Amino acid sequence: MDAGDEEMFQYVNRPHSDITFERMITGLAEFVRVYRGAVWLEVFLLADLTAIPSEIAKMDVLLRNIRPERVQLNTLTRPPAEEFACAVSEEQMEDLKELFSQTVEIVGRRLPAGCQGLQAGRSTEDILALLRRRPCKLEGVSSGLAMQPAEALKHLDGLCRTGAVTVVHTHDGIFYKATLHR
Repeated sequence: MDAGDEEMFQYVNRPHSDITFERMITGLAEFVRVYRGAVWLEVFLLADLTAIPSEIAKMDVLLRNIRPERVQLNTLTRPPAEEFACAVSEEQMEDLKELFSQTVEIVGRRLPAGCQGLQAGRSTEDILALLRRRPCKLEGVSSGLAMQPAEALKHLDGLCRTGAVTVVHTHDGIFYKATLHR
């Protein structure tokens, strides 16, 4: 869930015309009611849009009705599809989590310090397959494919030289992104 009303839902998500905010919220609540397992719900926040007290208040009311077992707060960690989408700082995320009436946890801001079980022999195609799904930092490629960072960087440099991958600079760092022409 990443909006507290129809207008913000439409602006942030640009959903298919058959998916209304009410339908999405009703579906979430019904799913939690009938599903026998634990439901964890992610609340995705965008700076200056949904990461403001008035939007949090709207989402909090909805969460009290949906009643998931756990609520996790997240924000952007890679380049967005739209320029208006900006990450929320860790400090602001900590402040915003206090506005929820139930306990929430912050997820997705830190990468693991190291990789366990590093695998040799990952190929350029493995890296391209990962980057076609989503842009990643060097650390994301390394941990996502269980590669040594130096090995991943060697492959990424080669992919950049051939034009198969481009580098995207954001306020959160350097990301690698597969180009569409390949």
